[in-house]
Amino acid sequence: MESQRISVNGIHMGVMLYGESDERQQTLVLLHGFTGSAANWANLCRRLGSTPDAMGTPDTRVGATPKGMRLIALDMLGHGQSDAPTDPARYSIEHCQADILAALETLGVRSGEATLLGYSMGGRIALYTAFSGFFRALILESVSSGLAVSSEREQRRQSDNVLAARIEREGVVAFVNYWEQLPLFASQNSLPLETRATLRMQRLNNSAMGLANSLRGVGTGVQPALHEQLSTLTLPTLLLAGELDNKFCQIA
Repeated sequence: MESQRISVNGIHMGVMLYGESDERQQTLVLLHGFTGSAANWANLCRRLGSTPDAMGTPDTRVGATPKGMRLIALDMLGHGQSDAPTDPARYSIEHCQADILAALETLGVRSGEATLLGYSMGGRIALYTAFSGFFRALILESVSSGLAVSSEREQRRQSDNVLAARIEREGVVAFVNYWEQLPLFASQNSLPLETRATLRMQRLNNSAMGLANSLRGVGTGVQPALHEQLSTLTLPTLLLAGELDNKFCQIA
């Protein structure tokens, strides 16, 4: 595993890399959800890297990847090791798409080589970015294509702005305490204590301004509704949702 920050479009973006760059390799690009970071994918990347050796024993070394596969996890703006600009407009989904494509170009990934995987906020960004035509396939986990009704988008935008102001006013610790108690994350109470502690620490490493402006700039309330464009997206797509997540099972 290699962690670095790269310069794209006037900002710095955090990146975690698994596997060596090789022209013959396929690439999987991973986008985390709100309050997350590229570090959220570490365990998954290690699992993907557990390929059997000649004796049939899985290779669990950190950085080991499936033969022919390169894994790239990106920190979205305002999260992890990426910058947290003061202007919410810099976080827009259009800028997210441009930053992702620029980062992949910097890392030597060419059009048609990469599969894009996104979870929640990262999935909404992935869906929008897939319309660029750069990717060979798409994987979406717990993702909507936006709010089709303008009044619903405005209501969500206002509620996101209220939450953003709360984050700035009360700070990250108070916000994470609130966030972790949402019914949406109730099933996480069944995770091992060590896993929950790691997830909490990762959330706490984000900045108040970065999280607040991410809500304002790329929250569901300001995301373009993509329902009518879905039929034009012809690349292979896999939709995932947890079996306890009734809302996103229905959306998928």
